This record gives sequence, C-alpha cells and structure tokens, in this order.
Amino acid sequence: MTGSVPAHFDGDLLADPHGGYARLRQAGPVHRTTTPDGAPVWLVTRYPDVRAALADPRLSLDKRSARSGGEHGASMPPELDAHLLNLDPPDHTRLRRLVAKAFTPRGIDRLRPLVQARTDALLDRLTGPADLMSALATPLTMAVICDLLGIAEAERRDFQRWTDTLRSPAADAATASRAALGQMHRFLTGLIAEKRARPGDDLLTRMIAARDQQDRLSEPELVALTFLILFAGYDNSANLIGSALLALLTHPEALRELRAGALRMDQLLDETLRWNSPSMLASRRFTREEVEIGGVRIPAGERIWLSLVSANRDERQFADPAAFRPTRDGAHLGLGHGIHYCLGAALARLEAEVAIGAVVRRFPRLRLARPASELGWDASFRNRALRELPVTW
Repeated sequence: MTGSVPAHFDGDLLADPHGGYARLRQAGPVHRTTTPDGAPVWLVTRYPDVRAALADPRLSLDKRSARSGGEHGASMPPELDAHLLNLDPPDHTRLRRLVAKAFTPRGIDRLRPLVQARTDALLDRLTGPADLMSALATPLTMAVICDLLGIAEAERRDFQRWTDTLRSPAADAATASRAALGQMHRFLTGLIAEKRARPGDDLLTRMIAARDQQDRLSEPELVALTFLILFAGYDNSANLIGSALLALLTHPEALRELRAGALRMDQLLDETLRWNSPSMLASRRFTREEVEIGGVRIPAGERIWLSLVSANRDERQFADPAAFRPTRDGAHLGLGHGIHYCLGAALARLEAEVAIGAVVRRFPRLRLARPASELGWDASFRNRALRELPVTW
C-alpha cells in the first residue's frame, strides 16, 4: 500500500485514466483512498489481484456487509436496490437464472435480424458527416434492449435523458440523479402494470410471470432487475461500439485486415475490451472478513474498488499494453470474471459485430472528421465513453 500517494480520484485521473492508472500500478497494487463523494475505499490496480478478487467469495456485493453505510451520494433508492449487482448467492443465483436464457449466445443470435434491421435503418438516414455515437451506437443499443423487454417506442423517450443524468459529473449530480432515479422507478412500476394488463411476447412479460405465477422473485426484485437490464443493457454496449470504431479509425492496418477477412470481429472486440474497457471499475465489493490482496491486509467491512481498466493495461500481464494489437493472446477483464461476469456480454458483442460490420461495408472511405486527440470522453470514473465520434467519408 502506498499511503503517500495523494487523492486518486481527481481531475488528473479523469483527464488521463490510462496514464493515471499506470502510475498507480507502479506505485503499488492496492491503495487506500476515497471515492469522489468522500467514502473510504481500497483501490486494486493490478491484473492478478483484480482477477482473483472478482471471483473471491469473501468479497460481497451486498452493502449489508459494509462496516458502515454501504453507499454514498446518489445511492439507489430501496425500490431499485434489489438487483444482481447488489446481491450475493443464493439470491444472485436465483435472479440470474431467471433471465440467463434470454442472454445466452444462442438465444441472443436469434436477435441478429432485428439488430441488423435497426442498424440499417439508422445508417440509411446518414447523408453526410455524422456523429456515430448519437446517430448509431446509442440509438441502436437503446432500441434493441427496449425491443427485448417489449417497451414501446413511445415509452422510451425519457429513459436516455435519465441515464445521462445518472452519468453526469456535474457538481449537483447527486441531487439530479436522485430525481432521475425516482422518475425511473415511477416509469418502471407503471410499465410493469401495463404489461400485467396486456402481456406480450417479451422478456419483461416472462419476468412478470415468474413473479406472479411462480413466486420466484419479489416485486422490488422485479422492478430493480428491469432497471438493471435497461440501464446496463445499452450503455456499455454503445461505448463498446464507439471505442471499437475509434480503434479501427486510428489503426488503418487493423481496418484493412478486417475488411480483407484477415482480422476476425471477435479479435477486434476482445482487444477493444482490453485496450479501452467500457467499464472502468467493477461493481464495488465489501470484505466479509479480513482479506489480503496484493500483500495488503484489508479489514472486514471495507469497501473495495477493482479497476478493470487498469488491470487490462497491466504491464505484468500484457506486453506493450498501450498498443492496440487485435491478435494478442491473454484474457482481458473487460466483461468481468467469475459469477458476476457480464450477463449481457453476448448481446453487446452481437450489437457491436452487426453495427461495425455494416459501417465498414457501407463506408469504404470512412475517416475521422477531427483528430483523435481532440475527441472528448465522459468525465466519469466508472465508464469509458466517447461523447461523440465525428466521421466523414
């Protein structure tokens, strides 16, 4: 542990997360610091420690394992709290099984025609220079997750605004986020009531049936699980599409190889997930008992943050980690590890595969409209998200 290192979650880390985490890895594997809203936390930065901690049952996602208040700032209201990222087995296992079949690679591949149609419709609208984040990545992933859940288009208009509020780095973000969460809760409870009255052939209807007919989840769990699928089901997927396209546009050889079939799409996506992880931090954990991570003893009841973005560029695990090399070996942690491995991984991969493939085919002269160094990223400690991806052709 390096107690002499100053506050880590500051403007410097926001401006240059990869450089900042490289310095932290060099300084030590585990750092005692505070979260941006002032809560004490242990930050884990190196690959072997992060990977082991992701699968360590002594680290709990249930905030009741915290020695004192489990959340700070814009914490979830109780009505949205009972979701997969706040639960341990056996409750986590029970809820994940309820929706796991809808997110298997085989089940997700049935959505390919829908994803392709949505992608084609969005690209058909482009007649000149465009921002591929707002014109493709965000609307595509929002539409697909809403299609999967059975949410009508007229009911989707406010959800992205609420999500943008939750991700905001503004000084008054906590107050605004609490208001947005309250609005989301009212929206979801109303949506579930509508689905009970008029069931459809969709995931939300099946979840409601599991609640009402099989008594396999509580009403708060139903609402919170719907919230998590909606929120997590589009945000990271959109960021993956944006980062993968940026990688191709800044690495012409990789783009040529992809077009020629010499580079597989799964290789491109895996390296993007390592090189520019959409999720910078895993869901916070709490120590059930005293644990040792990276040679540092951490008492019971402490909050742990595991840096995925740092682990994925650990020089001890990956040769020349700052380089984008789609054919490199090594298992990234961009989608997590262990029982909390990203539930929506297959969906995110399908959306990215279809969207990137369509863009590459349609626009053989595609190029950035501005230098990559001038592109803005969300000022977030949790997500690695392009604000825009301006292109021309």
